[in-house]
Amino acid sequence: EPEPEPINVPEPEPEPTPRPTDVAMETPAAAVEDLPQAVNPEPAPMAAVVNPAALVETAPAPDQPKKGLLGRLLGRRDAAPVMRRELDDDMLEQLEELLIAADMGVDTALRVTANMAEGRMGKKLSVQEIKELMAQEIARIMDPVAKPLPLYPQKPQVVLVVGVNGSGKTTTIGKLASQFRAAGKSVVIAAGDTFRAAAVEQLQVWGERAGVPVLTAPEGTDPASLAFDAMTKAQADGADLLMIDTAGRLQNRGDLMEELAKIVRVIRKKDESAPHNTLLVLDATTGQNALAQVKVFQEVSDVSGLVMTKLDGTAKGGVLVALADKFGLPIHAIGVGEQIDDLSPFDPEEFAAALTNLEGS
Repeated sequence: EPEPEPINVPEPEPEPTPRPTDVAMETPAAAVEDLPQAVNPEPAPMAAVVNPAALVETAPAPDQPKKGLLGRLLGRRDAAPVMRRELDDDMLEQLEELLIAADMGVDTALRVTANMAEGRMGKKLSVQEIKELMAQEIARIMDPVAKPLPLYPQKPQVVLVVGVNGSGKTTTIGKLASQFRAAGKSVVIAAGDTFRAAAVEQLQVWGERAGVPVLTAPEGTDPASLAFDAMTKAQADGADLLMIDTAGRLQNRGDLMEELAKIVRVIRKKDESAPHNTLLVLDATTGQNALAQVKVFQEVSDVSGLVMTKLDGTAKGGVLVALADKFGLPIHAIGVGEQIDDLSPFDPEEFAAALTNLEGS
């Protein structure tokens, strides 16, 4: 008999290997462990910001507030253990970059860091020690120039206020007049910006706030003529101080600078010793351009002192250190707001502490 043909029984197909997604749906924890790690679970460290805190200890969390004019650069100390780092050439170079970024200028930044390094190279310092050293060196530069506006027995004492457009001359005059009047001095203001009616109106508003009379002239009047008439009026009234506002002018406009020189010449015809003070008002937000302004205005009007405004905003303030280092002109006051009493005497220690975000300042 023929042999029976074998019956082909199909072999069972192997069960398909579960895909990662299928496993993930069934066992989420196991799936995550088994999935290939295409991305490193630990994020790469961010590049360190150039600041003393980053040089020697953990940088603060991004949501921590940062105080002081340079808070965004220097940061704040956190609760981490104090770490120290050796003061070497690399660290000094980074400190120089920080100071230059704060508008201090190359020469002044080099001078500050060189003084910080003197006798300390190779020593390990903490962030607090670095800030204290930096503040000490900045205060040392600023100490000789921190002087109030001098008062003289000459009546009227003529104070000529100059500066570029928008630097805050009119506001500064109103604040100074208010302070002098509070000190018992009789003050007269001359609106020397005869080309802009809005400037005269603004000065009149500040004169009313300060309780001080404002002398004006028709629009287009020669400002030198107004200054002469104002001196005559102030002498007749027996005023202690005459503050003369001038039109804002850029330091690179030769015609306008000559006009300012003419005002000075005419004033001296009335009084050879006048103006007794020539205040240059500088906007802190102009940065290193302030150096060029001081140089030109000093040549034209013999600047005797500086007032720095807008230090309450985004200004870095380091340019004030550069000005003190290069010119040595007295810094009489700093503007820190728009209110009539927001003009403070310049204190080098407080300024240096704020600039470096020194704790306890």
